[in-house]
Amino acid sequence: MARTSSTPAPTKAPKEPGRLKQMYQVFQMTTRYDKTAIWWLLASVLVPTVLGVVLAILLASDNVIALILYIVSGVLLGVLLFLIVLGRRAEKAAYSQIEGQAGAVGAVLKNGLRRGWTASEMPVAVSPRTQDAVYRAVGRGGVALIGEGPRSRTQQMLDAERKNVSRILPNVPITFIYVGPDTESTPLYKLPGKLRGIKPALRKPEILAVSNRLNSLGRNGLPIPKGMDPSKVRAPRPR
Repeated sequence: MARTSSTPAPTKAPKEPGRLKQMYQVFQMTTRYDKTAIWWLLASVLVPTVLGVVLAILLASDNVIALILYIVSGVLLGVLLFLIVLGRRAEKAAYSQIEGQAGAVGAVLKNGLRRGWTASEMPVAVSPRTQDAVYRAVGRGGVALIGEGPRSRTQQMLDAERKNVSRILPNVPITFIYVGPDTESTPLYKLPGKLRGIKPALRKPEILAVSNRLNSLGRNGLPIPKGMDPSKVRAPRPR
C-alpha cells in the first residue's frame, strides 16, 4: 500500500478588525480609563447636529433641499468632531496607563511628536539607583531636555546634560521640561503640546545640523514600558 504524506493546511493570518470594530475597541478603552470622555463625545456629536437642525429651521424652512443639506452638514460635522475628540481622549487614556513608569517619556517621544520635533525613545542619562532619566528632543525651539522623575532628583542630571549640549552648541537655546509627580510638572499626555509651545528659534536646516552634532554625544538605555501603545489607539480617520 502506498504511503501518503499528510501536509498540514496552511494557517490563515488573523484577520484584522474592521474600521467600525476598531473604533468601538478604542471607544471601550477610552471610556474605561477616562470617565468624562463619554460626555465630551456626546457633546461633540449633539452640538453640531442640533445647530444644523436649528439653522435649517431658521434659514431654510421653506426649501426642502436646503433644509436637508443643513441637517446633513450638522450630522457630518458631528461625526468628524466625534472622531477628533475620540482620538485625543484615547491618546490621553493610553498615556495615563504608563504614566509614572520608567521609560514613559520615551514612549511619548517615540509616538507622539509632530510638527518638526525629533527625539529618541532612549534617554541620554539614567540614574541606576532611582531610574530617573533625561531625554533630549530637537526642533524649531532648539534643544529640549526632559527630566523624568521628581524635580529634586532630576535637576542635577538636567544641569549636567545642559553643560554637555552647551559645550558643542553654545548658541542654541535649551529648554527644561519636567515630567514627574510634582504638582508643577508637565503631565505625560501634555508633553507633545509643551514641546510645540516652545518659541521657534531654529530653521529646518539648522535643526538637522543640531541633531547631527548631538548624535556625537553618548546615551544610556532604558526600556520603554510595556502596555498600551499610544500610536495604536487613535480613532480611525474618516475616508
